[in-house]
Amino acid sequence: MPAEGADIQKELNPLENAQAQFEEAAKLLEIDPGLLEIIKQPRRSTIVSLPIQMDDGSFRVFTGYRVQHSIVRGPAKGGIRYHPQVTLDEVQALAAWMTWKCAVVNIPFGGGKGGITCDPTKMSKGELEKLTRRYAADLSDLFGPDSDVPAPDVNTNEQTMAWFMDTYSMHARRTVPGVITGKPVRLGGSRGRREATGRGIQFVVREAVKFLKMDLKKCRVAVQGFGNVGSIGAELIAQDGAKIVAVADVKGAIHNPAGLDMPALLAHIKKSGSVVGFAGSQPLTTSIIEYDCDILIPAALENQITHENAGNVKAKIVAEGANGPTTHEADRILKERGIFVIPDILANSGGVTVSYFEWVQNNMGFYWTEKEVNERLEQYMVKAFNDVLEVAVESTVEMRVAAFMLAIRRVIEVVKLRGVYA
Repeated sequence: MPAEGADIQKELNPLENAQAQFEEAAKLLEIDPGLLEIIKQPRRSTIVSLPIQMDDGSFRVFTGYRVQHSIVRGPAKGGIRYHPQVTLDEVQALAAWMTWKCAVVNIPFGGGKGGITCDPTKMSKGELEKLTRRYAADLSDLFGPDSDVPAPDVNTNEQTMAWFMDTYSMHARRTVPGVITGKPVRLGGSRGRREATGRGIQFVVREAVKFLKMDLKKCRVAVQGFGNVGSIGAELIAQDGAKIVAVADVKGAIHNPAGLDMPALLAHIKKSGSVVGFAGSQPLTTSIIEYDCDILIPAALENQITHENAGNVKAKIVAEGANGPTTHEADRILKERGIFVIPDILANSGGVTVSYFEWVQNNMGFYWTEKEVNERLEQYMVKAFNDVLEVAVESTVEMRVAAFMLAIRRVIEVVKLRGVYA
């Protein structure tokens, strides 16, 4: 029994999963093991104690993390999340996935990630502002438009990024919009950034359906995680004619085999704060991961599809809106069952792509229309999907392995050109 428990713990460790995914792809490439070791390890992991005074006058010390996995192809890029379960292993895994994600979509960034172990639902706006500013100030030597560019992630948003940018700018004694992405448009944010990750999912789902010779208008879609990514992805895919049949958020899940009315559902969420209680739906008491659908979009947190439920997934396509929602063990089961997985480092790369556009616009001081942003995003996402698909077909591997193979090759090419400084 202890061995089984240890195996489960290992399966659910995001760093173990990230490294296993890397190793599986790396062994198929003829690359010097020493070079592979260089790009596998994070270049810098920072842990910082963040003391702040709470609203009641008491002092609390929070733990913050920032990991720069790679800066070989450009500045480290990756979000900052606020969550009670943030750990160094999780942040290191997410930073690595960012390296591969940026390489897959072929934008000039490396990978980074940050987080603070806290429960933002139990903190006031003022406390969150203090925590954000302390984090930005204490790690200001790491951040910069040419070194490390954070963005929103779980439980952080445009307001968080505005506080971050202001803090960094005050220390720099000048306004530095390019230090952060996902900012409000009024502060130099990009139009289309809020919708970018969900829109990117829309584009890769279109391509996958086309490749598999399915009819999107006949597809039934289930979405786990109905925050920014899941709700926007669902809304856009529904506009393409697909039927959204089940959705879930942190408070519960609902379904309607005949299809959910998306405009009405979004209005209900805006009013009530949850999908629960939406008229025209029934509560879903079973796992949405196992729901009878054609396309499953896990857009919540990591480790949602494991060896325990992968055998019950009924979808033909899994489009990973979240980072690391499928464990390495579950991947093997999905592969054996012939389920087409669009991996996270491809499927949800729309957000980092438009973050790149935002960074470019900040550096130029010239801003694009939303139409221009969306058109450029579609070009990048369709190209990335087809680049990965080409590797998958040529090497007879599934899409995740192909995405890692493509990303590793692109990073290694730059390492070889630059050389290893000694």
